[in-house]
Amino acid sequence: MTNPMIIQGGMGAGVSNWILAKTVSQTGQMGVVSGTAQGEILARTLQKGDPGGHYRRAIKQFPISESAQNILGEFFIPNGKPLAKPFKNLPKFTHKPVKILQELTVVANFAEVFLAKEGHNGPVGINLLEKVLLPNLYSLYGAMMAGVDYVIMGAGIPREIPGVLDKLTTHKPVCLKIPVEGATAEDDYKISFDPKSLFPAHLPELKRPDFIGIISSATLAHVLAKKASGKVNGFIVEGHTAGGHNAPPRGKLVLNEKQEPIYGNRDIVDYNKIKRIGLPFWLAGSYGSPEKLQEALDVGAQGIQVGTAFAFCEESGFSSEIKKKVIPKAKNGAALVFTDPKASPTGYPFKVVSIEGTVSENKEYLERPRICDMGYLRHLYKKQDGSLGYRCPSEPVELFVKKGGDPEETKDRKCLCNGLLANLDLAQQQKNNYTEKVFITAGDDIKSISRILKNGSFSYSATDVINYLLNGLSA
Repeated sequence: MTNPMIIQGGMGAGVSNWILAKTVSQTGQMGVVSGTAQGEILARTLQKGDPGGHYRRAIKQFPISESAQNILGEFFIPNGKPLAKPFKNLPKFTHKPVKILQELTVVANFAEVFLAKEGHNGPVGINLLEKVLLPNLYSLYGAMMAGVDYVIMGAGIPREIPGVLDKLTTHKPVCLKIPVEGATAEDDYKISFDPKSLFPAHLPELKRPDFIGIISSATLAHVLAKKASGKVNGFIVEGHTAGGHNAPPRGKLVLNEKQEPIYGNRDIVDYNKIKRIGLPFWLAGSYGSPEKLQEALDVGAQGIQVGTAFAFCEESGFSSEIKKKVIPKAKNGAALVFTDPKASPTGYPFKVVSIEGTVSENKEYLERPRICDMGYLRHLYKKQDGSLGYRCPSEPVELFVKKGGDPEETKDRKCLCNGLLANLDLAQQQKNNYTEKVFITAGDDIKSISRILKNGSFSYSATDVINYLLNGLSA
């Protein structure tokens, strides 16, 4: 498999959907689907009637027909649910997830990758987050059952994932260590998954996808290359101007006058050190232009990862309403991106696009009732009896404190889970007639979208992005 020059970014929770990934992959570059909350996305799409029937077509190709029927029977609603009726709440992921959640997560990731790969031979990857750890074993297995070519992972140090990929090729039991607040060196908390226990039918051997780690320093690249549980096939070196979650600055956190984290010399990556490791690497974070692509090639990179330019193209999962609001602002230079040090329950800085009527605005944030009904970003903590508890800094403050959390951690925390699903026209209808508002993320170079737009247009395709990058490079 020849590594591509351009990797389409794995924007979280459905923005990097199968339609976008397939379009990019068919050009010979790497299309990437996001595996984050994919079970939730599939369940809600089926409850909306699965417009176009694409997910049902994919689910019918799942190797275990009984599980496929379980998912369709549980969630598919012909012609869709009434608009005012809430989506069915899924069980939250724990270190021992219930069977229907295991099946849903495997089937959902299979379906997304299947659709992205359908009808062509281009490379398709899946992006997952170390910070959203509990679904990952099931997400990886589903993606591998559909023949995913690359696994891309960051937001932590995913040292265990390469070895997990090795074992899943032959359906062996796998596990991941779980970070638990309050745990001691004697504790050994894990989440385990035995594919043959969940799917006792005969299963074919799977191919092992290449593993690419997302890193923000040469030190982390060396750690992954030397101490990972299996083969690492490359790196994406992501700077702090990239959209979504950013690695925090090294050293003491200092904020600028806008209350954004200040990054300094310690956060500049030495590409020569990365190069000496001997593995292919791509540069990310404001590299969405032909000039930056050439710059990446000049320092020895394989190419670039581009997120923001693809995020607002016609094929992405962002709703049409979001694109109508953001693209004109990007075109006239008025789109503002704020690196919020507090918004994410993970504690990582998170890039937020400031748009009226969204949770980025303080008024909308204060009007939203605090609720944690999805729980993908909950923290695990050790209870006095040694069992595991779950809490989220974005949940009701009194509930978080009752679980032993520090009330200071709850200040200005926002619900990414619900906001990111709302971005896809999958907003939950909460009690008291509250409809979840969107929460948009993008990279600092959002204004560069204007260079891709043609002849006064306010829309563009994923192919336009590829052509802009490669044709400009040739020039």
